[in-house]
Amino acid sequence: MSENKEHIQVLILGSGPAGYTAGIYAARAGFKPVIYTGMEMGGQLTTTTDVENYPGFPKGIQGPKLMENMQKQAERFGCEVRFGLATAAVLGNQQGDKHIVTIDNNKEITADTVILATGASAMYLGLESEERLKGGGVSACATCDGFFYKGLTVGVVGGGDVAAEEASYLAGLAKKVYMFIRRDVMRASKAMQNRVNRIENIEIMYHTEIDEVLGDKLVEGVRVRNNQTEEKTDIPMEGLFVAIGHKPNTDFVKGQIDLDEKGYIITQPGNTLTNRPGIFACGDVMDPTYQQAVTAAGTGSMAALDAERYLAALED
Repeated sequence: MSENKEHIQVLILGSGPAGYTAGIYAARAGFKPVIYTGMEMGGQLTTTTDVENYPGFPKGIQGPKLMENMQKQAERFGCEVRFGLATAAVLGNQQGDKHIVTIDNNKEITADTVILATGASAMYLGLESEERLKGGGVSACATCDGFFYKGLTVGVVGGGDVAAEEASYLAGLAKKVYMFIRRDVMRASKAMQNRVNRIENIEIMYHTEIDEVLGDKLVEGVRVRNNQTEEKTDIPMEGLFVAIGHKPNTDFVKGQIDLDEKGYIITQPGNTLTNRPGIFACGDVMDPTYQQAVTAAGTGSMAALDAERYLAALED
């Protein structure tokens, strides 16, 4: 087979907790899986500093170190990890069909099974200062990083249910929580609005947008702009949580894999099977609800076990 063509029995796309766990399980089952990491090797945890809610690390662990450990564990059992991005796919319709995945627009891989662990990318504001301070006080996950702001002042950007949930969670830890909402109303459900409005240490600022995140290596505050009056104000704080949504990384399988209205992969209840035989999904790409490292890892093991059962059935 030429350099630009290759056949793989178990192909895993994505290198977060779901992808690496699927790799560990598939490798231990003897399938010699190959992981293509995607553009963000290690997934969203590589932008997180201390991880204190992943079981087995009583003193916590750095996000990048946790992902490095997972990669080494997968490789120890014979999983091959390669840097590359899936850019196109032609997926079979029938049991036993081969699936074709294009990597980086030039390498063609056929696979008996494909595990989609491509994750969901947090949407950010697009500010240079925000990008520079990711991991230094700018975060997209309150349940991941909120603990580090106990007794401090933080801000939440967004007006939907996720932003309201993040603000409510942070209010139990932080001294003060600002919610920055660019419209004159919250998009969150009435129940979530009522919940936020009842919490004394949450201050909601409507018609407010972030102009700049202040600080050199750590967040020291934000410069906000009232989009009605154009007045700018500097507000001191130690953390900024961006909660304007996630975008699942499913563009390359649209039209072939069943997706929900937000683009998340739909799997069968209780397993990781998709509408295409031999295609499995795990982690944040099929989970718009929890989006935690530990839940992603759990579904990663499920996907590998489902793939193993699928391959065994083909041999019967």
